[in-house]
Amino acid sequence: MLAKKIGFIGGGNMAKAIIGGLVDSGKIAPSDISVYDRKAGTNQAMAEQYGINAAESAEAMARDVDILFGAVKPNVILKVLKDLAGNLKKEALVVSIAAGVTLDSLSSVLGYDRKIIRAMPNTPSLVGEGMTSVTPNALVEQSETDEVVAIFESFGKAAVVDEYLIHSVVGVSGSAPAYVFMFIEAMADAAVAGGMPRAQAYQFAAQAVKGAAQMVLATGKHPAELKDMVCSPGGTTIEAVKVLEEKGLRSAVIEAMQQCMAKSEKLSRS
Repeated sequence: MLAKKIGFIGGGNMAKAIIGGLVDSGKIAPSDISVYDRKAGTNQAMAEQYGINAAESAEAMARDVDILFGAVKPNVILKVLKDLAGNLKKEALVVSIAAGVTLDSLSSVLGYDRKIIRAMPNTPSLVGEGMTSVTPNALVEQSETDEVVAIFESFGKAAVVDEYLIHSVVGVSGSAPAYVFMFIEAMADAAVAGGMPRAQAYQFAAQAVKGAAQMVLATGKHPAELKDMVCSPGGTTIEAVKVLEEKGLRSAVIEAMQQCMAKSEKLSRS
């Protein structure tokens, strides 16, 4: 169990995912977790749901915690953290989950002597299957990075990533659920065209994607090897694979992700 006090500025969906994961995992006592959202009702509702503390003010919480999670929108996080910078303990660690906000930007408002981690969880975090990149600045100790990775692993998987790879993270993880949802929808549409009821088609398609993903993670085998295991000579699967190759599935996915990463890079400079 982590012997740290953790605070959350902002009580949106991602804060709820992190808090819910922490509480369910038993990695930290609910009494050591606090939240402050500008909506008083959100604070009270989260305190009742998770058994955590509803902070009286952002400033009071900042003075008390060892790890502060910035879980507000990217367009306001720098102002919010700047206002709180003077209240934080000297050794407190700040973790930002605001997309597109760089370590340098965070340091510019918190101070260049502050320990900061930039993290990027994705939306499957909301169902305990998130993938999170963790990017510490040079002042963060390895033990502290390990603690933050463990926090994010309470609702999925997490890995340390250099900041220059953040745009790749956006393409392959942050935005990727949208591509997969489209793939599931398209497969379900085809099943419906074949006579399957819509709800059942979504169940079969989604479970097939979930199971295939788990095979990649659990076996460690190359995706191409796993694909070959399904493709019997002269069978149905290789016929479908042939059409996907003819229609350019791979090149479409690669180009889409390249455009996604380019857009991420452009937004980070604006």
